[in-house]
Order: sequence, then structure tokens, then C-alpha cells
Amino acid sequence: MKKALTLMTLTASMVAAGSAQAAGVTVTIACGTVGIELKMCQDGGARWAKATGNTVKVFQSPNLTNDRLGLYQQQLAAKSSDIDVYQLDVVWPGQLAQHFVDLNGKVPAATIKSFFPGMIAADTVGKKLVALPWFTDAGLLYYRTDMLKKYGYTKAPTTWDEMASMAAKIQAGEQKTNKQFVGYVFQGKDYEGLTCDAVEWVVSHGGGTIVDATGKITINNPNAATALDAAAKWVKSISPSGVTTYGEEEARGIFQAGNSAFMRNWPYAWALGQGTDSKVKGNIGVAPLPKGSAAGATNAAALGGWQLGVSQYSKNQAAALSLVTYLTSPAEQKIRAIEGTYNPTLPALYKDADVLKTNPFFGSLYSVFTGAVARPSAPTGLKYNQVSQAFSGAVHDVLTGKSDGTKAVAGLATTLAKIKGTGW
Repeated sequence: MKKALTLMTLTASMVAAGSAQAAGVTVTIACGTVGIELKMCQDGGARWAKATGNTVKVFQSPNLTNDRLGLYQQQLAAKSSDIDVYQLDVVWPGQLAQHFVDLNGKVPAATIKSFFPGMIAADTVGKKLVALPWFTDAGLLYYRTDMLKKYGYTKAPTTWDEMASMAAKIQAGEQKTNKQFVGYVFQGKDYEGLTCDAVEWVVSHGGGTIVDATGKITINNPNAATALDAAAKWVKSISPSGVTTYGEEEARGIFQAGNSAFMRNWPYAWALGQGTDSKVKGNIGVAPLPKGSAAGATNAAALGGWQLGVSQYSKNQAAALSLVTYLTSPAEQKIRAIEGTYNPTLPALYKDADVLKTNPFFGSLYSVFTGAVARPSAPTGLKYNQVSQAFSGAVHDVLTGKSDGTKAVAGLATTLAKIKGTGW
């Protein structure tokens, strides 16, 4: 607690310094719009504005990460000063580093050290600290506790085969009275969300991480093919055919309406699922994502998360820095954790009684969040976006029956080799 108060004191001094240098200015922040993300951003910005006398404008970013990145790249390439603070995906710092202010020397060393070291490392390109971690993410398995009990199950599935079997049984029973009911929903649309889901499938079957830490292309292997074929079998069986068009919100909408037994999603879905308008309130369980059935298989959750960076082209950099340090502070992250289930990037908050009361799985699944699997953005650098698009496209072809696992991973390896060329 003493450590948390010290961090809050440090942050308060940073906010005061920033506002003193640039009182009465308007700072524009680009925020996401998934779930209650936009409202939480607006609320946090309003608190900072009240504390500093400045004004915050919130730029509503596209819902899908691919669309958001494309828009950001256009803005930054034009050296536009329209947006002062950008919300950055954990895989973007390597692609966008040149457009952001180096926060080293501008943020107290003690504040930087208060974050998870791995997250600071992900936001560091060379020796440049591109952004501060705002909230972290890892894929989770949501399930209907009432449905598992109704059909004789005492615990969540631990393997993908077990999940598929349980989903099929529950779906068959529920469809006798509710034709809309399905066993499992996930992110099957061809976009970055599918890359996250498929990385989890592949890694959990022992198929590697597409490209390894040394830059070697590893996707063309039997385990990766098996993982993709297993996922394809879910479509039109325990998952609706439309799952190949679903993003996070489409999957959440079906689960929250009471029409699915299982769902893969990020932590934000917990708070919304417990809302007054949710038909599954009080009947939601959360567990690690399943693993493959082969010997040596491991659970795998894709590392997600978002950071806040100050644009190199901002005309109000002092105030923008003040906003970033405020929004990533312990006090703000605690509010976001309690009200929106946003995972803190500060270890101290995982021991906070108020946070754990609202989000009991933060404690039991702590290792899931801290040990999540990174997408290969570090080894592929500026070419990561091409790698991800090629990967999600190949996976989508398997899900929609245009290819099978073996052909897909072989073709993908060839495509990735061309993208790599003489090097990443």
C-alpha cells in the first residue's frame, strides 16, 4: 500500500508539472471503442481536465485494430498535429517508434520501474521508450457456470477436445428449446483478432509462434497444421458459420445474450457480462484457454494490451505527457480495473483488495496475464503487419474450408519467406 501511495504521489507531481507548463490547452487523445473502452477513456480524460484546467478531446478510433493502425499511419506519415496522444497496440511500437516522443528522462525512473518490466520492454525500441503501458490483455475462456452444472460438468475444460465435446453436448440440449444457442464463439474474422486466437491454437498444440525469436520462420510444422484443422472443425458444428465474420463484440453479444456455452475473449468482457442488462449475469466463469491433447501441450494466451504514447508532432507535448502519466497512474488504473475489468500494468494492483473483490480471477489467473505469449512483432519489426495479415488470411482460409491445415502452413511459410526477403 505504501508503494502504491508513493507511486500516486509521483504521478501527482508529474501531472502538476505538466499542467503548470501548459495550462488551459486542449489535448486530443485517440481511444478505442470496444465495449466500454470509449466511456472509460472519456471519464479518465475528464478527471485529468478537472485536475489541470486543460481540456480533453477524445478521437474515436475504428473498432478493428487493423483499421485503427491504417488510420494512425496516415496521420503520422502526414506529421499531423491533430492527435496528441495515441493508444497503441502492444505490437505497434516497433512499427511506429519514429513518430513518438522518447519518454525516458521525461517520466521519473521510479514510475517506469513500477510497471511490469516485460511491458516496458515491449514499449522500448532500441533505447527509446515509445509509450507507457495502460492496460494489458490475455485471451481467456469464458463459460456458463449454470450450463456446466446443468449438464453434469464440475469444472471448466482443460483441453480443446474436452471443450469441443462439452460444447457439443450443451448445444444439443439447449437447441431443443433455443435454436440460436451455440457451443462456442470466438474471433474468426480475418483481422488481428484472428491472429491472436490462432496464435493461441498453434502454441497450445506445440506448433511454435509463426516466427521464432531469432527471426526463423517456424509455422510449417504438423502441430500447427493440426491446430488449424481442429479449429476448422468447430465451424458449423459447435460454432455458427457466421463465426468467420466475428470480432470481439460480435462474440460477446452472443455470449452475453445467453446464446453460447463458451467464449474466447479478453478480460474487458467480464464487467460487461456482469452488467444489469446481461442475461448471463452471475453465471459466468473464467478459466485459462484450453491446450492441445498431445503430450507436452501447454496452455497459451495471446499477449494483448494497449499503451499511451505522445506524438512527436503534438503542439502540446507537456500537457500530453501529463495526460499519459495521469491515465497510467495507480489511481486511474485501479478505477479502470474495478469499473471495466481492464488489467493493470502495475504489479501492486494485483494485490489490491478492492480490485480482487470485483475481479476475483485476477488473482487466480495472474500467471495467465504475466506469462502470455507475444505475437512475433519483435523479430519481424516493421514487417509485422504483413506477417500478421498473411497469417490471419491463411487461417481464415482453413476456417472457411478453402484450404486445410497442412496446405495452409506450407503456403504461409512460402509467403513469409517472400515478405522476409533478405531479412526482417
